[in-house]
Amino acid sequence: MTGIGRVLVIVYAIMALAATGRSFVQIAREFDEAPVAYTLSALAAVVYIVATLALIFAGRRGWYLVAWIAISFELAGVLIVGTLSYLIPEIFGHPSVWSYFGGIGPDGYIGYVFVPLILPFLGLWWLWSHRPSRVASSGEVAAAS
Repeated sequence: MTGIGRVLVIVYAIMALAATGRSFVQIAREFDEAPVAYTLSALAAVVYIVATLALIFAGRRGWYLVAWIAISFELAGVLIVGTLSYLIPEIFGHPSVWSYFGGIGPDGYIGYVFVPLILPFLGLWWLWSHRPSRVASSGEVAAAS
């Protein structure tokens, strides 16, 4: 893995650490105040951890599929939670990692500068452009020349 792939893995790892730390503190200190939001933050942490590992090992067919599933789930989560946090914010109580698409909420809440919204699109693009069959056929062409 080189270039943008390495940067992508680093950003996913940072998000995994941030979401894990955030959810741990939230659950330990004030879970009863916003159980839905804090459970969603913990779920986001798990998704970022799985996506990070899957991107690292995406050269293997099974991990490549896991990466697609994790990042697609991440995208769906960001879009659903982000939309609901604007339309029905009271169901969450407090913001989660994916609230307001990871951006700025109407009450001045500043999230993760929309990284949670942008990251899955970049992740899916990278997976699509580095498909195992595509990489293998490029390597075969290079070896044949």
